Amino acid sequence: MNFGKVLTAMVTPFNDENELDLNRTEKLVEHLLENGSDGLVVAGTTGESPTLSYDEKKQLFSKVVDVVNGRVPVIAGTGSNHTNGSISITKMAEETGVDGIMLVSPYYNKPDQRGLYAHFKTVAESTKLPVMLYNIPGRSAVNMDVETIVKLSEVPNIVAVKEASGDLDAMAEIIESTPEDFDLYSGDDGLTLPVMAIGGTGIVSVASHVIGNEMQEMLKLFESGKIQEAAKLHRKLLPVMKGMFMAPSPSPVKAALNLKGIETGGVRLPLLPLKDEQKNQIKSLLERV
Repeated sequence: MNFGKVLTAMVTPFNDENELDLNRTEKLVEHLLENGSDGLVVAGTTGESPTLSYDEKKQLFSKVVDVVNGRVPVIAGTGSNHTNGSISITKMAEETGVDGIMLVSPYYNKPDQRGLYAHFKTVAESTKLPVMLYNIPGRSAVNMDVETIVKLSEVPNIVAVKEASGDLDAMAEIIESTPEDFDLYSGDDGLTLPVMAIGGTGIVSVASHVIGNEMQEMLKLFESGKIQEAAKLHRKLLPVMKGMFMAPSPSPVKAALNLKGIETGGVRLPLLPLKDEQKNQIKSLLERV
């Protein structure tokens, strides 16, 4: 399964009562498809998945699949810290017609590498869909070792990993040690170009909500051998990429979208909206690009 190069980790739009807003979801999807997204990751970290109920996730997956209508891959975030719960959500997502699933490392439980392997393998074997692993030790409190990811790449439908450890050496080793058709995506916008330089496939991005076309241009320059031009564009985009994390995500990117007229509402507790000063900083960053 070719998921593409720039995948957007989509925010979940809420209405003024902080309820799931499917009309705003449709408008957001169209915006993303028109602005550089090769695929959409739904109900991941940026989608505030821990705050979404089972029914909300089902509505969200179904709506995005319906709006996308086969134009790009839709990847559902179905991972949790409960293996049987992850299987249940994965099976539901499969029924809605998504093209793949993303499984985050089990958080809070702090399993060892044997437990991580067993968890991912068990969930993957419960579905026919292609699976993207998601390693994000900063949020899950556990880091998947290179050896664990390499071993999991042998499971037939585990086809990719979103690597948000920030460890380029580990990523290079994963790329070198896994099959050629196993894809590694950066989980950090600021590492998009460095990860591509060591043989990565692309980025699962937050910043692509607002600079998706620019990120695509950067990757095209790199792939055409225009390394200096790509690096120059990377440096120009970097302040926006960093700005999307000036506060706990997705508060900054939702503020950016709202400033651009793409209404996505606020965030759910325990997250909070940006302060006015932070919103002004976001506005200034967007104006520079």
